[in-house]
Amino acid sequence: MELYDTIIIGGSSAGLSSAIYACRRNLKTLVITKEIGGQAAESPKIENYPGFLEISGRELIERFQEQALKAGAQIIFDEVKSVEEIVKADKIEFLVKTSSEREFFSKSLILAFGKTPKKLEVKNEEKFLGKGISYCAICDGPLFKNKIVGVVGGGNSAFSTASYLSSIAKKVYLIHRREEFRAFEKSVEELKKRENVEFLLNCVVKEVRGDDTLRSLLIENLKTGEEMELRCDGLFVEIGSELKTDFVKHLVKTDEEGQIVVNLRCQTFYPNSDEIRPGIFAAGDVTNIPYKQVVVSAGTGAIAALEAYNYLYGIKAKFSADWWHE
Repeated sequence: MELYDTIIIGGSSAGLSSAIYACRRNLKTLVITKEIGGQAAESPKIENYPGFLEISGRELIERFQEQALKAGAQIIFDEVKSVEEIVKADKIEFLVKTSSEREFFSKSLILAFGKTPKKLEVKNEEKFLGKGISYCAICDGPLFKNKIVGVVGGGNSAFSTASYLSSIAKKVYLIHRREEFRAFEKSVEELKKRENVEFLLNCVVKEVRGDDTLRSLLIENLKTGEEMELRCDGLFVEIGSELKTDFVKHLVKTDEEGQIVVNLRCQTFYPNSDEIRPGIFAAGDVTNIPYKQVVVSAGTGAIAALEAYNYLYGIKAKFSADWWHE
C-alpha cells in the first residue's frame, strides 16, 4: 500500500494551498475531495483576493488546482468516510477510507474540507446559485450596490449581513420565519433604525423566480397563509452552516459548533484536551479561525502544510525561518 507524506482532505482554497506548499517541500501529497472549489467556486465575481482586481470564484480555484498539480500533488475525487490512527513502534500513521472503499495511508493529515452552508431547499435555488443567490455577503455584497436584496435568517449572521448590505443596497428585506430573533438585542435595535431595511416576519421564501438571474421571490406568511411576489435582485441565505466533522471527532478537539480547534500554527489538539495532537493539522473554514474568506483559508492552508513538514522532519523550533526557500 502506497504511503504518503501527507493526505489533505478538501479541495478548495485551504486544501489546494496546502497541496502547493506541501509539494514545494517535496512531500508526497494526496488531495482527497468530493469536488474542486466548494463554496468559493460558486461566487460569480471576487474582488477582494490580492492580485486580482476581479476574478470569478471558479477561475480562481481552477488556478489553485492547476498550480497544485504542477507542483506535484495527486488529486482524487472521492468522499472520506473514516480516518484511523495506526501506531507502529515509534511512529504514527493514518488510514483514510473513502466511500468507494479505497484505502490510503499517510504520515500526516491536513483537514481542510470546509463547511457547507445550509440551503433553503426551495424551488429554483440551485438554478440561481451565483446568479442572485449567495451564501456570502462579504464575497458578493458589492455586486448588489443600489439594488434590492433579501436576507433570510434571524441570527447574528443574518443581522450582520443585513446591516452590511444596508450600506450598499437600495433596499434590504430581512425575512424570518418567526417574530423572535436569535441575534443580539443590540444588533436588532440597530438594524431597525436603518431606513432602507424592512422586516418580513413570520414569513418564508417559497420560490425564487427570474430568467437568467434572480428577479423576484415568492413569500408566504405563515400566520395568514397569504403569498406575495416580491421584487428582488439578490437573496442572501444566512440560516447557518453544517460542519461535517463527526468522522474526525475521535482524533481531534472540536468546539461547541463542531469546528476543529487549532492554534496559530494550525496544529490540532486531542479531543477534550489542550495537548497538541501530533501529525494532524487543520485549515480554512472547518477550523475555529475567524473570517471565513478565501484569502484567510489559503493562508492557513500554507501554514498547515509548513507545519506538517516541520512535524515530519522533526523541526521543533518555535519559529522556523523558511523565507529563504521562497
